[in-house]
Amino acid sequence: MLTRKQLQLLEFINTRMHKDGVPPSFDEMKEALDLRSKSGIHRLITALEERGFIRRLAHRARAIEIVKLPESMGGPSTAPTSAGFSPRVIDGDHPNSPPPSHALDVEVVSAINLPIMGKIAAGVPIEAVSDGTMNVAVPGSMLSGHGNHYALEVKGESMIEAGINHGDIVVIRETSSANNGDIVVAMVEGYETTLKRYKRQGDMVALEAANPAFETRVLPAHQVEVQGKLVGLIRSY
Repeated sequence: MLTRKQLQLLEFINTRMHKDGVPPSFDEMKEALDLRSKSGIHRLITALEERGFIRRLAHRARAIEIVKLPESMGGPSTAPTSAGFSPRVIDGDHPNSPPPSHALDVEVVSAINLPIMGKIAAGVPIEAVSDGTMNVAVPGSMLSGHGNHYALEVKGESMIEAGINHGDIVVIRETSSANNGDIVVAMVEGYETTLKRYKRQGDMVALEAANPAFETRVLPAHQVEVQGKLVGLIRSY
């Protein structure tokens, strides 16, 4: 049995996906449920996952699969594909990705080796590191757009509510531009690098964490250089 807030969140995610296919952000979920912080949303998502209603996909950043719906939402809780309901995937940067049930087969066939260029801070910025002596096999379907790609090892926990944990390998597409809301590799003041959500307002840039324990860092735009955009994530257990 779900609590009132858990049911509200599941209904909100399901409604948004059926309405326009756009995944709600943590901020949108927080506002929809009238919560004070995104950490409350993180706990609700964890609870829904533990109860088997959703599943977070470890091989993609910000991806959630709705596994089943409760009877109160018009579907039996034991058969996710019956009564007209089929699982939907919330996927932050891959709107045309194949269903999860087929993703593994595609990834095994089209694996590409990328250099691990060093570590990236998901926390306090660290001095830029360039290594490239190690490689990681990356699913070809994870590579997005044109340009070069590379991998970085995440150091820190400032992006955990975006599904990015300490020790994860993030796949980055090289680019010098970003849209508000993108998770980017940013060089700060010419020598520090960090992985944060990018938001620009006028001549200022906010590097926003996805963990309430970390503050948003606001800097003049000329002190922030975008070096790449997050397109995928790999996690080992």
